[in-house]
Amino acid sequence: MGIKRYNGATGGWGSLRGIASVFGRERASPAVLETLARQNKPGGTMCTSCAWGKPARPHLVEFCENGAKATIWDLTRDRCTPAFFAAHTVTQLRAWSDYDLEMQGRLTSPLRYDAASDRYVACGWDEAFADIGAGLQALDPKSVVFYASGKASLETSYLYALFARLYGHNNLPDSSNMCHETTSVGLKAVVGSPVGTCVLEDFEHCDAIFYFGQNPGTNSPRFLHPLRDAVKRGCKIITFNPVRERGLEHFVDPQNPLEMLTGHGTELSTMYLQVGPGGDIAALMGVCKHVLAIDSAGVIDRAFIADHTKGFDEFAEHARAASWDEIERASGLARAELEKAAEIYAKAERVIGVYGMGLTQHVHGTQSIGMLVNLLLLRGNIGRQGAGICPVRGHSNVQGQRSVGISEKPELVPLGRLAELFDFEPPREPGLTTVDACEAIRAGTVKAFVSLGGNFVRAIPEREAMEDAWCDLALTVSIATKLNRSHLIHGKTSYLLPCLARPEEDMQASGRQTVTIEDSFSHIHGSIGKRSPADARLLSELAIVAGMAKATLPPHPKWRWDEWTGDYALVRDLIEATYPEEFRDFNARMFQPGGFYRGVPAHDRIWKTQSGRAEFTTPDVMSALGVGDAPGRYHLITMRSNDQFNTTIYGFADRLRGLAGSRMILLINPADMARAGLREGDRVDLVSDAGDGVHREVRGLTVTPFDLPDGCVGGYYPEMNVLVPLWYHDKASKTPASKGVPVIIKKAV
Repeated sequence: MGIKRYNGATGGWGSLRGIASVFGRERASPAVLETLARQNKPGGTMCTSCAWGKPARPHLVEFCENGAKATIWDLTRDRCTPAFFAAHTVTQLRAWSDYDLEMQGRLTSPLRYDAASDRYVACGWDEAFADIGAGLQALDPKSVVFYASGKASLETSYLYALFARLYGHNNLPDSSNMCHETTSVGLKAVVGSPVGTCVLEDFEHCDAIFYFGQNPGTNSPRFLHPLRDAVKRGCKIITFNPVRERGLEHFVDPQNPLEMLTGHGTELSTMYLQVGPGGDIAALMGVCKHVLAIDSAGVIDRAFIADHTKGFDEFAEHARAASWDEIERASGLARAELEKAAEIYAKAERVIGVYGMGLTQHVHGTQSIGMLVNLLLLRGNIGRQGAGICPVRGHSNVQGQRSVGISEKPELVPLGRLAELFDFEPPREPGLTTVDACEAIRAGTVKAFVSLGGNFVRAIPEREAMEDAWCDLALTVSIATKLNRSHLIHGKTSYLLPCLARPEEDMQASGRQTVTIEDSFSHIHGSIGKRSPADARLLSELAIVAGMAKATLPPHPKWRWDEWTGDYALVRDLIEATYPEEFRDFNARMFQPGGFYRGVPAHDRIWKTQSGRAEFTTPDVMSALGVGDAPGRYHLITMRSNDQFNTTIYGFADRLRGLAGSRMILLINPADMARAGLREGDRVDLVSDAGDGVHREVRGLTVTPFDLPDGCVGGYYPEMNVLVPLWYHDKASKTPASKGVPVIIKKAV
């Protein structure tokens, strides 16, 4: 294990070396370079990594380190053929690492699990569809879950959600349930829109950015360009994060020759405040308290508050009465630091609030979002140019999937329009969230699980208990490009269905197909793949969904699965018919530079809340943690490395944190190490301290000194998921609270 402070910049030569290492390891063809040259540009392929916006005037190179890695990973020359599975039992493969499983390359043939040999064996598409259809027909639809990972196109997602409802359920959780569902619930309650209010151009006009719990260096590196540009014109970035992430400190633009030659880039954060886990509510309360205290200078936008908001007086009274002692204790920050941040906020004419899962993945994460909205509302910083709230999404189309019907909440879907278009009565009862689905699987009431991409079993909380329950399912189906651990935790009948990757050419009856995705700014982009498929037997995700639907459902003149598979433009027509305001002229506009904006009411100060106004909220807690401090208790934050995207591990070099060689580490600050009698390199076990009597443990972690707040420890996702109780989630959205997990440290025996 190599540990040293990384003093280099985000971007720069380190980023290029990271791309080159994956390029060589995957033996990528020169054609991959053509794909990267077109990536995230009109007429090109949209990145399968993060959902950051695609500018109307793209850079010469419009991909980042992790976006390039994702594309190279998809276009590897390695193949995971039926011969591989003939040589390895599923039980043997369960002992392999996540990295080694995906390193086998692209899946090439549909596979069926054979219990007698404990192996996946090749089968035909017709056989797979017929058996899956028969299995689904034999089950109560409400006992089946259709999960989506967040990567599938709008066209595939629309048909997948339609399939679920024609079949008879709303059990449509997606990866948003694990990360940003708090946004969907929290923002909708206070501004009436379940997504961010900013567009990409707002970053060209803001005077300050208040930045919470998101790491652009690892999770959305293309964001570094607008951050750099904003700072260079005088914008101030105030960062609140327990971890000092290099991506928010210093950036060298790989497309700037002078910066590359000299190594002199841009210092990004004006202030970097290492808030304690769950301390954002208190930190924001302190900033708001001081803004209210200096209002004699006309800081508060009284006209905006009077015309557009509700609840200001109650919130203001609460903030003024809040104790600075309690604010400092709960936030882990000094009063002087918060007052300085408030002064910057008060002087800035236009402010954007940016956040990621560090804000949302808490038991009271919804209240954290409400507090950030409170701060923005004080000065009218929502619904005007250069201002607004900006959640940074993860997977490339996770927001878009919700936009076209993948939701367990029937009230968010125009079921009446679907009923008219497809001549059926849609199910009206709420479906299962990710947490609900897991609980139902453990209880035995869910009998089948269909997964449109992803690595669900590896990504969820309480992994060991869930794996035990998973094998009791009657049917599991996984649509995937590469092998991962979830495919090895299977039901009694199990199918692994390989699909095209987005950069690959998708040829159907009407010719080469286009798919579309939605970015974090609610803009829709067309994507065309041109690379030869990894294998002639692969089907597109849409074709696989349509094949399963056709085999499961009775024939109906309005359910034209073959026609929709043959021409995706017909599916876009259906999306437009279902959502006519958001997707007007869909087929004509999908290659508009910068994407076409489907619209967000709160962006235009149209508040679709119960009151018809933006809502100030008064929190009833000062910490977002669900379990408080106690002697010997630490709060674990789970993190992703620089060589990772979600559960995909590209390698073992977490360059931006100065870590390399192992993912089984425990990050802890030196003062806490000394108090606990630990030394660097000690082997320890991490044990759940949730107080529910359930034993959860991760063994064999190496103690690694790191700059973290007192009482805070860090470890990698998904390895630490076993420590997250299934019940430990945001109260309003059920998003797992993975950024403040109560644990104790034990010396390894």
